[in-house]
Amino acid sequence: MISQHGKELLKLIDSKILIDEPLKKHTTFGIGGNSSMFVFPENKKDLKIVLKYAFKNNIEIVFIGSGSNLLISDNGFKGIIISLKKTFKNFNINDQLEAEIETGVMLGNIVKILTQKSVKGIESLMGVPGTLGGAIMMNAGAYGSEISNFLTEINVIDYRGNEKIYKKDDINFSYRFSSIRNTEIITQAKFKFIKGNLDNIAIRKRNISNKRKSNQPLTYRSAGSIFKNPNKEIAAGYLIDQAKLKGKRIGDAEISTKHANFIINHGNASSSDIINLIKIIKNKVKEKFNIELNLEIKLIGFFKHELIGVA
Repeated sequence: MISQHGKELLKLIDSKILIDEPLKKHTTFGIGGNSSMFVFPENKKDLKIVLKYAFKNNIEIVFIGSGSNLLISDNGFKGIIISLKKTFKNFNINDQLEAEIETGVMLGNIVKILTQKSVKGIESLMGVPGTLGGAIMMNAGAYGSEISNFLTEINVIDYRGNEKIYKKDDINFSYRFSSIRNTEIITQAKFKFIKGNLDNIAIRKRNISNKRKSNQPLTYRSAGSIFKNPNKEIAAGYLIDQAKLKGKRIGDAEISTKHANFIINHGNASSSDIINLIKIIKNKVKEKFNIELNLEIKLIGFFKHELIGVA
């Protein structure tokens, strides 16, 4: 039935549609089964058509950016994956440092361009992977700065194809959280940035880059931090380290010896390998510290019984 829907959608839009697409090709973990359909909308018109079609035909939809904060099940996903990372790329900024940026732009490119324009505060996000859309949804941040600090408004399209604008005050932001609905896809965001000293920004940018290289397992496939920090005083990585779990391995999945809040894929890790390590971490940290760790990564395609003790 899904294949028939794919054929029908191909007649309705000019955008690229991949049928039965291996999702491990689209995640930084390099893990995941196949998606029934994977769509890269060329424009808002095609995006609205896909959303309305899926809503009308009761087809499940998931939005992903560059796949940097995801664990997708080896079961795959029976529905439509939508990504803006290849198409929604417009980036405009004026002399007052007011910017309009489409959400398929990679966060790393935004940081690079803005720091060259002496924008301060954004340099702390250097090295944070993913697209702008994903960064806003999870309120990405690092070293004391969050993407929401500079946001003024966003444009979204909901499952029924309706466009909406939200001012920053309409949205609740907190640590790795936004109140933006999962049934809405962000297409564009507006920001107001602040000018700083270019030399100071360059120094901070270099220091942050060096910290990442020395503290994180950047040469391996991963999804970034697995767990949120419980609070500002305690890091999840510290708790996992103190629970003596660094280097714990199941199959090709390993709790990094460099940063305990990273699980790395040595090549052929399965989604169940990762899930089982997550369960071990949660149980050990709860047992030792009586602290419940909460996931920072998003899980897609799992059956409920697989996630008992995980989420």
